[in-house]
Amino acid sequence: MKPRTTCYGIIEVTVTVGQFMSAGIVVGVIAGIVAIILLIWFISTWNRLVRLEENVNKSWSDIDVLLKQRYDMLPNLVRTVEGYATHEREIFEQFALARQTAAGALASGDVRGVGAAEGALAGLMPRINMVAEQYPELKADSSFVTLQKQIVSVENQVADRREFYNASATNWNAAIQMIPTSIVAGMKKAMRRDLFEVTDPTQREVPVVEF
Repeated sequence: MKPRTTCYGIIEVTVTVGQFMSAGIVVGVIAGIVAIILLIWFISTWNRLVRLEENVNKSWSDIDVLLKQRYDMLPNLVRTVEGYATHEREIFEQFALARQTAAGALASGDVRGVGAAEGALAGLMPRINMVAEQYPELKADSSFVTLQKQIVSVENQVADRREFYNASATNWNAAIQMIPTSIVAGMKKAMRRDLFEVTDPTQREVPVVEF
């Protein structure tokens, strides 16, 4: 009798290879889905950080504009008062130095430095006010009164914008430290942002120039 051949072994090998290929396809599909999810998460997280950072930049830019405007007004105020009280040179020199320091910190984007300089200016303003109080004709000067009102208006706006900036900076600082967002923040080289805090206690309330 002739020996009979069987295809069972071939069938078993074929089935095993088919199962392996099916398992590989499943793993590949799962890996692809995970990769897509991670990519979507990365893009959305990156974009969220961009929005938060832009909010901080925009809010500080608003303050920057107002502070520059105020720093331009203050010398005019001091010169007006100085015209009536030339003997108070020491106060005016200190005020000019504080204003110069504040303007320099603002130009370099040093938020903490601006806060410290603002505190120094706040400490000197009452002394300027006391000098002005000694001259009734100064308080009756229309240009002086107009300048005073403009400064008060700018001060109030700065106080409002400072609150918004600090809120934006706080949100940014928290976001870049939270896991897993901190991973994307590290790749973005995100840095903490200083809050705009005036160091002088008298500046914790809205500053007002009164004469």
